[in-house]
Amino acid sequence: MRDLLKELMLIPGLAGYEDRVAACIAGHLDALGLAHRCDRLGNLIATIPGDPDAPSVMMFTHMDQLGFIIRKVEDSGLIRLERLGGVPERALAAQAVLICTDHGDVPGLIANKSHHATTPDEKYRVVPYAELYVDAGFASRAEAEAAGVRIGCPVIYLPRVLDLAGDRLAGTSVDDRAGCAALIDLARRLVGRASGPTVHLVWSVQEEYNLRGVLPAATACAPDIALQIDLLLACDTPDMTQRGEVTLGGGPGISLYSFHGRGTLNGVIPHPALVRLFEVAAAARGLPLQRSAHTGALTDLSYIQFMGTEGVACLDVGFPMRYSHSALEVLDMRDLSGMVDLLEQALSQIGPGFDLSRGLR
Repeated sequence: MRDLLKELMLIPGLAGYEDRVAACIAGHLDALGLAHRCDRLGNLIATIPGDPDAPSVMMFTHMDQLGFIIRKVEDSGLIRLERLGGVPERALAAQAVLICTDHGDVPGLIANKSHHATTPDEKYRVVPYAELYVDAGFASRAEAEAAGVRIGCPVIYLPRVLDLAGDRLAGTSVDDRAGCAALIDLARRLVGRASGPTVHLVWSVQEEYNLRGVLPAATACAPDIALQIDLLLACDTPDMTQRGEVTLGGGPGISLYSFHGRGTLNGVIPHPALVRLFEVAAAARGLPLQRSAHTGALTDLSYIQFMGTEGVACLDVGFPMRYSHSALEVLDMRDLSGMVDLLEQALSQIGPGFDLSRGLR
């Protein structure tokens, strides 16, 4: 799965422009002999039929990454950006980027004013993204346009992968290419299984943009249960110790509470039956199960829970990750492998008698 993750992390896939990532994943599904389709938004869907009397499950993760859209090409050939998704402005200056055009991918860098020319006040100021510009080496707007650079082109952090010590990996878009790799590995395990519920596997779009790209796929699948795969904020660095107890290398986990807390009144309080299911599954496999509760993080599961006439039982399942939304994020591959083990075990325990009822009994 490490090689698969590296392959996925090096593919550009800004929100709304996920086609190349989807094509790679589709190739792996073809190799498994697993039929799949894309809807009009680009969600990639594969269904593994199961017991019709058991609750159906949609397991999903997003393909897209955050980044930028070109908003202006200056006469000088320098490029202005519009932010797409939760890009941290304090981490942008001097970052390498990749501009994706119809003529091919063009490298560039977000300019950082020469240190020798900055005033004392400028040295400690975070420059807003609207004031930043990309230098791709062009000497004029005509030269940039001849290379395919124009308003509306997607721009991402330059894709990179770094092998760190032990089983740890740093790279671009660990969020959520790690989830994509995990879901492919889970598909490999589920193909040819003898029993279990119907499982819809969905690699979704536009999570980093508006959290709603998955909704057409969820409507089509109409699941009873939705399990979303994404990061859990690792809290084992000095700047995060007050946020929780999730540690890198500590194993997979579940979210017990998420809330955006900055204007978007949404989040997920998980279904208690699913919390119990994963606690039992972790014990059965001898896996640790980390628990997360956070304000400031949100996933596209937030909207799926309200679908249909009965609602959907939901749970966020994740792997610890450091430095979210930075150009380089960090995970431990053991956590990711353990998460796939956990998901496989949990699915095996969903049968016709699995109770999702709430309220008085």
